[in-house]
Amino acid sequence: MNLSLLLVLDVLAVLIVLYLYRVVRGPTIFDRMLGLNGISTKAIILVVVIGTVYERVEVFVDISTGYALLNLVGALAIAKYLEQRGAP
Repeated sequence: MNLSLLLVLDVLAVLIVLYLYRVVRGPTIFDRMLGLNGISTKAIILVVVIGTVYERVEVFVDISTGYALLNLVGALAIAKYLEQRGAP
């Protein structure tokens, strides 16, 4: 395995943990939503990098695209719910 790919995987894992802190300790629901979207974005990049490590990028890009679409639909659903509820 390439050393630079290992470094990228480690950095992405640290960033996911930092976003997780924002999700847990965020003062508002919007901070928590941004944290979840950040985790999702980093997870998508992580999946593509893992695909590069295993030399099967085409399969992992398909998986990450599906995950990205799920994240988009989920974020829109949460935003619509918060809009109807009248969140501060």
